[in-house]
Amino acid sequence: MNYPRFAEPRLVEALEDTPVVLIQGPRQCGKTTLARMVGGKRGYAYWSFDDALTLQAATMDPVGFVDNLPGRVILDEVQRVPGLFTALKVAVDRNREPGRFLLTGSSNVLLLPKLADSLAGRMGLLRLHPLTQCELAGRDAGFINRLFAGEFKLAQTARLGEALAHRVAAGGYPAALARQASKRRSAWYLDYIETLTQRDVREMARIASLDILPRLLAFAAGQTASLVNISDLAAPFHLSRPTIREYVTLLERVFLVDELPPWHTNRLSRLVKAAKLHMGDTGLACALLGIDGAALWRERERYGQMLETFVYQELRRQAGWNPDPVRFFHYRDKDNAEVDIVLEQGSGRVAGVEVKASATVEAKDFRGLRKLKEAAGDQFAAGVVAYDGATCVGFGDRLFAVPVGLLWQV
Repeated sequence: MNYPRFAEPRLVEALEDTPVVLIQGPRQCGKTTLARMVGGKRGYAYWSFDDALTLQAATMDPVGFVDNLPGRVILDEVQRVPGLFTALKVAVDRNREPGRFLLTGSSNVLLLPKLADSLAGRMGLLRLHPLTQCELAGRDAGFINRLFAGEFKLAQTARLGEALAHRVAAGGYPAALARQASKRRSAWYLDYIETLTQRDVREMARIASLDILPRLLAFAAGQTASLVNISDLAAPFHLSRPTIREYVTLLERVFLVDELPPWHTNRLSRLVKAAKLHMGDTGLACALLGIDGAALWRERERYGQMLETFVYQELRRQAGWNPDPVRFFHYRDKDNAEVDIVLEQGSGRVAGVEVKASATVEAKDFRGLRKLKEAAGDQFAAGVVAYDGATCVGFGDRLFAVPVGLLWQV
């Protein structure tokens, strides 16, 4: 089934004023489909570096390869040919016509400064994620705009209950969601990890024991939505902290994990400075842990962790097509007051989202949001406790209890 990709208008805009546009995101999230759909309407030729002959030609002579390309072209999986970026820079400096090169990449070039810098000012970046719940529903609820506007009115909706746990466990990869049975989806995710670590990660770094990466990823899945502690991650594998740090960075480069930095302000000095670890997709995380939606619903503590990651990833994915850039953080002080997700927009306007797996909300659940509100001052837009309930209701000035389903329901 083809789902709408709400990042498409952003891609079209970028092609109209930027010589090189790179769509980056994990393998199998829909990058090639989007590129070919948009490029096909505009007469773009297509080459993939997953093709061995094309890869060899571009690797042996990247300048010659680029010089022989037609006027407008899609180059798929460009991370496999690092030398191509310098050749593209030379070509663009000769001819800065917008929309010449549409690239896709399954490795984050922002974590490779030399590659990113070679096309600085010449390349637009579009981050594509697995499917959002908005895209699965076929409509954009505009949640981020509503959050920064503080537009949550008293309303009733249906409680999701166990159906929410099944959404969390299903994840957002199109190929996995095409499989109706949860066991088949889980099998797809596990095969995906095996292929990714054996091919893409092997190409990026020399790792003596590639079997450690799936095990490390499974361990990270159990730690999702927790503060990053490299010593804890290293302990089961008897490896040094620098080695595990390198492995985590590799997993970040292929979009399997995210590190969510702490929010900070000059007004406060007692903030926890550790990042939070989130899996890139909760379907992938659940498959690695061997749990489906029903099992996740029963394991309430783990469900709380997964739901937090699910909400974080939904918001982050929606931000990908938001016209105003949004930065993401978490908030925690040394009194253990916390806000799971802090969003910062524009010149510093701040909003917070606290996630609860329960069907009820109490005043004490707003403790962290009230502290964030005080710290942000006039820049504070709104604070939300997203919970598995049925009522959207205010809890004071710019504070709201909001059913999780309103993230994707109009």
